[in-house]
Amino acid sequence: MGRVRELGGSRRTEPRVWAPGSKSAVVEALTEEAVRTRRFPGIAFRGDDASRRPWIIGAGLDIWEVCQMIEDYESSESLLEETHLSAAQLRLAEAYRRSYPTEIEQAITDNRRPPEEHLALYPFIEFVED
Repeated sequence: MGRVRELGGSRRTEPRVWAPGSKSAVVEALTEEAVRTRRFPGIAFRGDDASRRPWIIGAGLDIWEVCQMIEDYESSESLLEETHLSAAQLRLAEAYRRSYPTEIEQAITDNRRPPEEHLALYPFIEFVED
């Protein structure tokens, strides 16, 4: 039987479900997220435990997506004109990228895989033409 724990006046008798790894690993991961959200006000984290990623609050986009858009547009000005993003959100994405370049580059690289590689990894996906 799992631990019994007092929660809001009710007793918990089933085991608590934790992410893979130890409780200390979960605490460490959540602490790292808390540090990053304090260093970069305007970001939050989303996704399941295995693939948590930072996103920009109010933009609805992951930081790597904004960074990829910055690369793909001719200029920041055209990006600002053609999207709902603000200059502050672009600066936030760029600042985060400078602090965590490997994380952002890996996400962009994964997204830019050729269609054949995506199909090999995920045979159930369908591509939509622009």
